[in-house]
Amino acid sequence: MDPGVIRKLDQVVVNRIAAGEIIQRPANALKEMMENSLDAKATSIQITVKAGGLRSLQIQDNGTGIRREDLEIVCERFTTSKLQAFEDLSSISTYGFRGEALASISHVAHLTIVTKTKSEKCAYKASYEDGKLKGDIKPIAGNQGTQITVEELFYNVPMRKQALKTPNEEFQRISDVVSKYAVHNPQVCFVLKKFGESASIRTQAKSTTANNISTIYGAAIGKALIPIEVKDDILQLSVDGYVTNVNFSLKKGICLMFINHRAVECSALKKAIDAIYSVYLPKGSAPFVYLSLELNPHNVDVNVHPTKHEVHFLHEEEIIEKVKLLVERALLGGNAARAYTQALLPGASQPPDSSKLNETLQGGEEKPRLDYKYVRTSHSEQKLEKFFGMSSQTNGGSQDDSEEVKEPKLTQPSPSRKKKVKKETRLTSIHNLRQRLEADCDENLRKIFRELTFVGTIDREQVLIQYDTKMFLAATQTLAAELFYQLMVFNFGNFDRLTLSEPLELRRLALQALADPESGYTEEDGSVDELADRIVEILVEKSPLLREYYNLSIRKDGFLESLPIVLENYIPSVVFLPMYILRLATEVEWDEEEECFHTFSRETATFFSRIALTKPEKEYRWEIEHVIYPAIRTHLMPPKEFAKNGCLLQVANLPELYRVFERC
Repeated sequence: MDPGVIRKLDQVVVNRIAAGEIIQRPANALKEMMENSLDAKATSIQITVKAGGLRSLQIQDNGTGIRREDLEIVCERFTTSKLQAFEDLSSISTYGFRGEALASISHVAHLTIVTKTKSEKCAYKASYEDGKLKGDIKPIAGNQGTQITVEELFYNVPMRKQALKTPNEEFQRISDVVSKYAVHNPQVCFVLKKFGESASIRTQAKSTTANNISTIYGAAIGKALIPIEVKDDILQLSVDGYVTNVNFSLKKGICLMFINHRAVECSALKKAIDAIYSVYLPKGSAPFVYLSLELNPHNVDVNVHPTKHEVHFLHEEEIIEKVKLLVERALLGGNAARAYTQALLPGASQPPDSSKLNETLQGGEEKPRLDYKYVRTSHSEQKLEKFFGMSSQTNGGSQDDSEEVKEPKLTQPSPSRKKKVKKETRLTSIHNLRQRLEADCDENLRKIFRELTFVGTIDREQVLIQYDTKMFLAATQTLAAELFYQLMVFNFGNFDRLTLSEPLELRRLALQALADPESGYTEEDGSVDELADRIVEILVEKSPLLREYYNLSIRKDGFLESLPIVLENYIPSVVFLPMYILRLATEVEWDEEEECFHTFSRETATFFSRIALTKPEKEYRWEIEHVIYPAIRTHLMPPKEFAKNGCLLQVANLPELYRVFERC
């Protein structure tokens, strides 16, 4: 057999192979662009994501911008302003230096740059494909800084695109990257949001690291932080950061590690810190750790991995030992006072000696119940509101004239004495959605929600609920969004009509939504009037489907007459109706049946779940206690994701409190 002929690869193939090493998923692309923004001295970075970054990933900063004359080559490989000679690698202090980030992105996506420097009179817009400028550089109105839009990522690498996770999982990876850099750069304002939705991460400029940790990862972590700091002139090492005390633990640890301001992974250092905490924490739990190490740049090799998430440095063993001792001293010093309660996700590991506290729940032998196992709650007893001078008996419909919401009214039909016969659907797509929900249900969480006792409303986002001898903090809007989605799926084709007192013009609603900054609309999207007309056209075209399955009635002349009743005694606020109409036209996948029903139900659930943002206090408190949480108790099948996304946090456990007071 003859040997194969060795040929030189085509340059396009070479570039795509190189791009695949650097841009492995949307989060990698964002990390590269975010580091460019930080190198450009930006103090504000805003990121907008669509479909997990695969459809669109946009980052906008207020940094120094890119010069007009550099735009022609900015997306070519190995073009950079941060490196001139090979020797410069020994003292590199910026994030980027090889000049491969934008080039790699342009080889696997459609890339558009809008940029303006301080000295230029206007901004310039340029598009790129395969590392080359596509078309002319156009002058355009814009603020100082750079806006980069990456669209249809991996459109020409279908196997890579198919191998990626769901849009929600990809968005979570993006969120993780933004969270790390927001914690490490508290002087910069970071905003991350999904297209058309409110921000999921928002930090303030000139903040502090501790504040940003609390904002992003939760107040419970923020309260448990212990600062650590050391300088070693011999090792040319400076360390600062935060670790959580031994009273706090997570089911899955969080470790943020930076070396010379670069987010990296150092398995040896992480393993050493985990070994320290294993002495203090229950098995299966882990701490939150944020560490920032500054070393002499001459001692660090940053060019050992295409994505730069690994670095090599001199004196590694000595430095790890130094950090290990620093963390040990911090934990010993912060262990003087033990906390009475511990915030745990449902199902998180309990201390070994508390494993027998719930024998009655596990179906073990019946034994005399100890005092601390009695559940002291009753639905008829007083609620938390009494202690804050609020009445929990207020009917949701009664409110002062001064609190009346000035908006079109939605009216439910009078209840009929004759029970409505439920129509059963034969659509395979709906059965698939229902089976998916049932398969993903977490039975432990379901038991908690089925047997919950409502304790009281904390604010418009959180309530306290009790299950058995445990107290939980519940995120109302997250739970409500899932509840309404499941009601949309399981009641498909059986919705009553929620009638508007006066039909609303869809075009007017669309124009209101497009004027809202939350919509993400820019002049580049086209004329506002044309977009509004297109929105009306889409919804009028789909109106027969919406009327038949959801009782959402749209007239042929473009007027909205009614919405579905998703939950009895609950009426959504029409303040959010314009954005709902916009998202129905732009976010629902109308062309594929199952995806259409899924996305329509998600968008409708989001609209209905924005519970109390505009309602008077008495009304929303009544609604949450007497409508939303009874429905959660009856209908919700909590997905497995709820066990780890923080929507339900254990804040107290009666047996644990008894043990504390016994020691006192």
